[in-house]
Parts: sequence; C-alpha cells; structure tokens
Amino acid sequence: MTSLLSEIAQHLRRDAWIYICIAGYTFVCLAILMATGHWEQSSHTNYFLQWPLLFLYFFPLMAIIVDLAHVILRFGDGRARTYRHLFGRRRLARMLSGVALLMALMIFQGSFTSIKNMLPILAGGFQYDRLHADIDRMIHFGNDPWLLLFTIAGNRWILAIVEWNYSVLWFAICFASLFFVATSPRADTIRGRYMLMFMLVWVLCGNVLAGLFLSAGPAYYGAVTGDGARFSALAAFLADGQAHAFQQYLWTLYEKGVSGFGSGISAFPSVHVGLITMNALFLAERGRRWAAAGAAYVLLIMASSVYLGWHYAIDGYVSAALTIVAHHRVKAVFTRRRGRVGIVGLAQPGFHSPG
Repeated sequence: MTSLLSEIAQHLRRDAWIYICIAGYTFVCLAILMATGHWEQSSHTNYFLQWPLLFLYFFPLMAIIVDLAHVILRFGDGRARTYRHLFGRRRLARMLSGVALLMALMIFQGSFTSIKNMLPILAGGFQYDRLHADIDRMIHFGNDPWLLLFTIAGNRWILAIVEWNYSVLWFAICFASLFFVATSPRADTIRGRYMLMFMLVWVLCGNVLAGLFLSAGPAYYGAVTGDGARFSALAAFLADGQAHAFQQYLWTLYEKGVSGFGSGISAFPSVHVGLITMNALFLAERGRRWAAAGAAYVLLIMASSVYLGWHYAIDGYVSAALTIVAHHRVKAVFTRRRGRVGIVGLAQPGFHSPG
C-alpha cells in the first residue's frame, strides 16, 4: 500500500505543471466574471454531474471490460499473471493519478465554458458572420460550401448518420482518447504533450481567437445579421434533426443570459475540428495507415461541421492549420528537452508497448 501511494504521489508531482495551468486558467476565468459581474455565466457546477459519470464510472468500466476481454481472448495459461499485471501497482497508480487529473480538467472545462459564455458580452456581439460567410464563398469560387455538400448529401438518411457521427462518435473518440492518455501507462511517452495540446486547442481556438473574431455560425446567421434568406434552405433541411435541436438549446440559453452544460456560441475557429485534428496527429505517430485514417476522419468532421450548420468552412480550415502548427511546435520543444527531469520526461514521441 505504501509503495502504491508513493507511486501515485510521483505521478501527481510529475503532473504538477498541468494542475498549475488549470489553476491559472481558472483564476483568469474568475477574474473576468468578477470584473464584469456576470456570475450567471459561470458553468463550473454544470459539469459536476456529467463529467464524474463519464470519468469515474463509464470510462473506467469500459477500460476494465476491454482489458479483460483482451486477456481472455489472447492468453491461456498466462491469464493469472496477466490479471496481476492489469491490476498491479503500476497500472493502479497511473489509473488513480489519471482520474485525479481528469477531475481537475472538469474545472478546466467549466472555466472554458464560462469564458465562452462571456464572449458575446466582451466582444459586443457577433460581428464577423457576414465576413466569414463572404470569405467562404470567395475561396470556394463563388459558392457557399454547404450548397456544394448538398449536391451529394442532401438526404435525410445521410443527415441522421452525419449527426450521430458528429456528436456521439466524435465525443467518444475525443474523450475516450483523453481518458486513455490520462490513465494508461502505455501513453506515458505522450502524456505531457497530449495534455498541453488538449488545453491549447480549447483555449486558443475556443476562447482567444473565438473572442477576437466572434461569429455565431450559419445556424444563427439570420438571427445575428438580419439576413434570414442566405441560409434559409439549410435551416429548413436541418429543422427536424438532432443538430437543430441542440442549436435551439444553445440559442435559448444565450437569449436568457444563463449558462448550461456545453453552453456558449462561437463558430470561428472550430474546436470540434481542432480536437479531432489533434488526435489524428498523435495517431499518425503510429504509422502511415493510422495517419491516413486520421486525416480522412478529420476531413469528414470538417465537412460535417458545414453540412450541419455549425460552422463556416474557414472555421475548420483555420482550426486544423493552427492545430498542426501547434502540434509540431510543442513536439519540437518536448523533444529538445527529452530526458530532463519534470514534464519533459514525457517528451519522447509514440506509445509505450505494454510492459
């Protein structure tokens, strides 16, 4: 028991810089709320139920089931030894310290959503939708990108599949990956880089650039510009779908001036695309086939964000480009510091094999 606690403490010390980043970010969030007096925009408590359900119950249960299935299918006489490995000190220490980090990230997500809720107040409204839509049309040779997509995918069955993929499968991939990196010894070599990139995507794309160039997105174009005709056909197509229902939920919260789980409206640049691009880049480090699969999925999510009215095409283009640049810069910094004590001990690219 003492050795387990000692190993957990070692992991927590190694992750101290992540906790410091989360604390600093939360301090900035609280300072903004205090300076403006808009405490109703705070979203921290909205994550206190769903986040623990995911990361204290659902994902740990799934991890145990997958590990046991792997053992049962692959091992015979060595099962007992493998069980000891799966539930040994090293694995438990990483799991418990990782779960502690994930609970800290719950505060991070609450701070992110709180700042996102504040963006229309701080920026004085959504001022860039018309410009972003016009840029979209210009770089696509005089065509609105969603119309190009509808020529090949203007079908209700395709809509249902795209909606499920964009919300359910995207969420499962991104947050299961976060859980894996936080809790598995196999991800030790990328843990620091991954966590830093995870926070950078949310903050740079979802707060900083979103606040500087605030737009609401095609779904809300008529409401924020007064031009209800430009995206009216898209709105009519989406009217009975899942995406439209969630878009209405977000707009209702915005109009009432209150917060909620996942609340806040901003389109440029796309965090949805940024997160999946980040995961695709880490996946690409495992080989060319993984890189091709990741790139294909990024393109699917990018197109889906336009198809579902969440984003202008440039939201995804800029987000992907920014994430790629940030990924390579962060990787270069970690690689240069490889072997040093502290966070840089996790700088080596790639994944550990089970050991």
